[in-house]
Amino acid sequence: MSFNTEKWEFDFVKHRNKFFLISLSLLVLGTICLFIFGLNLGIDFKSGSRVDVTTEQTLSVDEIKEQFEEIGFTPEEVTLAGNNSEIAVARFIGVLSQEEIASIKNHFSSEYHAEPSISTVSPQVGRELAKNAFIAVVIASIGIIIYVAIRFEWLQGVAAIIALFHDAYFIIVLFSILQLEVDIAFIAAVLTIVGYSINDTIVTFDRIRENMKYEKKVRTFEDVARVVNKSLIQTLGRSINTVLTVVFAAAALMVFGSESIRTFSIALFIGLIAGTYSSLFIASQLWAVWKGKQLEKKRFQSVENEA
Repeated sequence: MSFNTEKWEFDFVKHRNKFFLISLSLLVLGTICLFIFGLNLGIDFKSGSRVDVTTEQTLSVDEIKEQFEEIGFTPEEVTLAGNNSEIAVARFIGVLSQEEIASIKNHFSSEYHAEPSISTVSPQVGRELAKNAFIAVVIASIGIIIYVAIRFEWLQGVAAIIALFHDAYFIIVLFSILQLEVDIAFIAAVLTIVGYSINDTIVTFDRIRENMKYEKKVRTFEDVARVVNKSLIQTLGRSINTVLTVVFAAAALMVFGSESIRTFSIALFIGLIAGTYSSLFIASQLWAVWKGKQLEKKRFQSVENEA
């Protein structure tokens, strides 16, 4: 299934304020929800412990919970993995002591004849991981600004970054509302979306640049709007076809994938939709507004110089 938009006639730039208002409203509402609900941080970003139980038989969540209750433990969450659910992952809030770790290992070793793997994250390590994740996003953003500024112009670089933060923040807000766990897989999904979204934005900006070359005179905002509308219509079909292909794959991971990649697939699914929207209706519209003002300023200075 593909979408051909070459014969479409739609004035994207004319409705730019509607697009901006929709995004601004969602971001304000999201900020309120984020303040109220907060983020459900996994043990990757706060102190916690993870116990991986591996056997040769099929396990169930209730079975694993009962095994832990026998030795006086209540896991925060139990998930299953593996082709036949032969792997159980139990998460605990807080760091388990050496005595508790020994008790768990002895119990499950005797029960399933295999010693479980236990990993812990201290509060210091959690803060370090959170800081490194933030630094990774910032470095990626700076690199994108530099690349787009060199390849195109700095106005497009700034517009692209605003669109990327729009996508990342939208994912964070939805995870806050749904109280989905934020872990390392979530950060990987955000960085994946950053790469996908900037690719879509660059394709659009590249088409805008090509069409600007074909225009004899681009002196007013109306001229810029005409070029942007033409470019968006030319790239819209490609954007829709591309995102649908990846969305179907992300949806398949959500439905049929294991619990261990559920967070990644959900974040990917949400980010793909937000990324396509921002590439078409946020980044290019922002650039059109700023470029129009830049041309107006140059025209005004030219008139002053002539006077």
